[in-house]
Amino acid sequence: MDDAGLRAVFDDQVRRRTRGDRPGAHAGADGAVVRQVAPGGRGWSGITWSDLAGAAEADAAIAAQVRYFGALGLPFEWKLYDYDQPSDLGARLTAAGFVPDEDEAVMVAEVSGVPADVTLPEGVTLRAVTTEADVGLLIQVHERVFGRDHSRLRRDLLAQLREAPENVAMVVAMAGEEPVCSARADFPPGSQFAGLWGGGTLPAWRGRGIYRALVAYRAGLAARRGYRYLTVDASSDSEPILRRLGFRCLARTTPYQWAPGTGA
Repeated sequence: MDDAGLRAVFDDQVRRRTRGDRPGAHAGADGAVVRQVAPGGRGWSGITWSDLAGAAEADAAIAAQVRYFGALGLPFEWKLYDYDQPSDLGARLTAAGFVPDEDEAVMVAEVSGVPADVTLPEGVTLRAVTTEADVGLLIQVHERVFGRDHSRLRRDLLAQLREAPENVAMVVAMAGEEPVCSARADFPPGSQFAGLWGGGTLPAWRGRGIYRALVAYRAGLAARRGYRYLTVDASSDSEPILRRLGFRCLARTTPYQWAPGTGA
């Protein structure tokens, strides 16, 4: 399938038909946008898709979503793709008080085309995350790699393990008793796309194939569950590794963040 055809399938299944990705979350259309809402801040809230005809409609849609999430007291993200219209949508979000994070490459591959061999350095093993203690190891890697407090993510992942374990898989690479790399995968029902998230390796352990092994591990899980595609929002560090594994860049995406009290 060419990029245009794959992008149309991606938009339909991932962006437009998004489902609540955490217990209690819900998603649906509000005019020309599709949003996901995680009540009480349990999980991710934001805009996954928009179909805005021009400047006036864009400004009205932005204002409507700010009012909606502001009334709930929830921060949210507008996930902007580089082909979204109007072409100055990012500037309009910024003018409305949103703050852009670093952009990422939307990488997609067919599951069948991703090498399945999980080859690890000597002394490194993979641990499937099934307990609260395992989640703690995963979060430990996240905080050491990405340098932020991930206490909310920890709460969200524990809720997923309790309430919807069939929709998520998490894994930690262990060097003895030290967690050195971690990652997770989401398996949304009714979609051909499994999402790979959170892959991070401690600096001292990079360049040894551990990240690649965790991609292969999760690709194997997706294959056994019948998914056709894998999708990753890749950083500049991950993008070249994923290209070597058969992924291609479908688009670039920038998360625009808004929090109550910051809107223009």
